[in-house]
Amino acid sequence: MNSFGDVASDDGRTLSDAETLRLLVGEAQLAEAVGLDVFSVGEHYREGYVDSATPVLLAAAAQATSTIRLGTSVTVLSTQDPVRLYQEFATVDGISGGRTQLVLGRASSIESFPLFGFDIAEYEALFEEKLGLFLRLMREDRVSWSGTYRTPLDDIRLHPRMPEGGIPAWLGIGGSPESVIRAARNGLPLMMAIIGGRPERFAGHAELYLRALDQFGQPELPIGQHSLGLIADTDEEAKTVYWKYWEPVLAQASRERGFYPPTPERYADEVTTGALYVGSAETVARKIAGIVQANHLSRFDLKYDLHLLPRQVRERSIQLFGEKVAPRVRELLAESEDDWQLEGRDPARITKNGTAVHG
Repeated sequence: MNSFGDVASDDGRTLSDAETLRLLVGEAQLAEAVGLDVFSVGEHYREGYVDSATPVLLAAAAQATSTIRLGTSVTVLSTQDPVRLYQEFATVDGISGGRTQLVLGRASSIESFPLFGFDIAEYEALFEEKLGLFLRLMREDRVSWSGTYRTPLDDIRLHPRMPEGGIPAWLGIGGSPESVIRAARNGLPLMMAIIGGRPERFAGHAELYLRALDQFGQPELPIGQHSLGLIADTDEEAKTVYWKYWEPVLAQASRERGFYPPTPERYADEVTTGALYVGSAETVARKIAGIVQANHLSRFDLKYDLHLLPRQVRERSIQLFGEKVAPRVRELLAESEDDWQLEGRDPARITKNGTAVHG
């Protein structure tokens, strides 16, 4: 499951930031209890979100869990110091017993740029330089380096140490083909953020990535998808509840960022054929299974929280995703693989390691 640290509500009362932080740790425990593979938290710096200190939150979740992998969705590398980021996540990885991972990205929300004194005009250059340094810190024992946006490093060896080669790190993209190529060039798994429109339109990005991996001489690496949704006991309940909390969020985004204004008709389209995974366990499982095949996915992450979504609704969604949706997706993919084999087609890219849903 993915969280952006959205502040929750309880019986009509808005939870405090502190209560929401504790709720997130409890939701990580619940995700583990229902058999999900990964619990991830984003990084935001605005009203209504509590995920601005993600490594601290993940360290707390590590102490409250024992098996689930703990990650980010997304770490805003452009406004981070790669040295400090390495140290923070080496610490979380040590505390968690090697269960930590990252999704690195450039940020779609830009509040961190003025907050930390960075120029948004250098958006691309900041990310490129910091990605290169961070990967060197993870992949090399000692690093000497110089660049534009931080002081040079002279034969530095950081502590605490990550495992040799670093921790699992994905590159998050929002649709740019250049970002797809960057992921392949750097040998990073690809995480596609698909939050609106028909998700099948990203199939071309997935195929570009696979071709680029081959051209760069990289091994075949996994592809993931991050999308939004809610699972409830019935389709009608899920659609009704999600609209109530999704509509004001999208209305604000449409004013700030030029998204289309939300309407019931557009919402219905997003639920039926678009990028919202909203419905009963069976409905959502079938939709995920279809996009796993279309987009060559080996991982699917569902963002389950929205601003003021009641805690009971969040918890039920996590429970159903782990107990009903994930097993059903794997079952549907196994059936599809059998069908492909009967037709003499290659099913090898439907799944990786026998699973397609990571929460």
